[in-house]
Amino acid sequence: MNGASRIFGLIFLSSITLLAQDKSSPVPIQITVSAGHFYTEQAPVLTRDDLTITEGFEEVPIVSVTRVHGAIEIFLLIDHCSSCEPGTKFNELRRFIVSQPPETSFGVAYIREGRLEPALSPTQDREAVVKAINTPEGSKPANPFTALAELIRQWPPSTSRRAVLMISNGLDPAGEIDKPNGPAEDAIDEAIRAGVSVFAMYHPSADYATADWSKVYAGQIELAHVAAETGGEAYFLGFGPLPTIAPFLNDVADHLANQYVLAFVPHAMRPGSFENIYVMSANTNIDVIAPAKFWIPPVQTSSRKP
Repeated sequence: MNGASRIFGLIFLSSITLLAQDKSSPVPIQITVSAGHFYTEQAPVLTRDDLTITEGFEEVPIVSVTRVHGAIEIFLLIDHCSSCEPGTKFNELRRFIVSQPPETSFGVAYIREGRLEPALSPTQDREAVVKAINTPEGSKPANPFTALAELIRQWPPSTSRRAVLMISNGLDPAGEIDKPNGPAEDAIDEAIRAGVSVFAMYHPSADYATADWSKVYAGQIELAHVAAETGGEAYFLGFGPLPTIAPFLNDVADHLANQYVLAFVPHAMRPGSFENIYVMSANTNIDVIAPAKFWIPPVQTSSRKP
């Protein structure tokens, strides 16, 4: 644990970057999008003609659409609160890990009473990853999104694509249903800055049947919100545990296997700001999954005196 904690460090701005700092010309922005669901026999190959991006209510020009392959880091973030019948589900998770391409690295971290507990840094050693996966023991429920934000902030730099698979009930006992969830919004912002897609899998605590169902529902809504805003997806069926997670794990793998780097020229160029966008497929047979906003890094200024 301590060794894993020490290796965490810098914020990495990977998928969302400025490609130039020349103020005299438009500055392309990059985001990662997925061909999330498609209704053809084979996965589609996206081109600029297949996509439109709107910022506000105005379409923005697409510079390029490039399919990405190879290295990807996936952090498994498991909430100890999600302790309802986890045994068979985690056997499915272990099989999923072993079945992924060799260039995929997995890290493992846990949430205990809302606190982040890193367990294993991203590695391609499948045996080490499987050994690091433990079923949730049950813990006092607490907002899990603070731990998610901390994980992303502490994720070391890498040239790989990055995603989080979060297993949690999303429940915040102190949250208010009619108000934004601050930690969830912070986690979204951290993910957007770092180019991390969050896939959220709902799994309840053992006492979910006697829990406040308005809180359980709010937790599911926040999981779905975080996933949708960051270009991922959320999975749940009712308030009980999923009967199986294998099909949903396969869905995550399909998304990650069909990703593209999309470069475009935004209308707004306010360094240090988030801007809302909407990415849509012009092909009705393809459902594109994309972040709901992008980050414009602040302009770097030199501290050296002339």
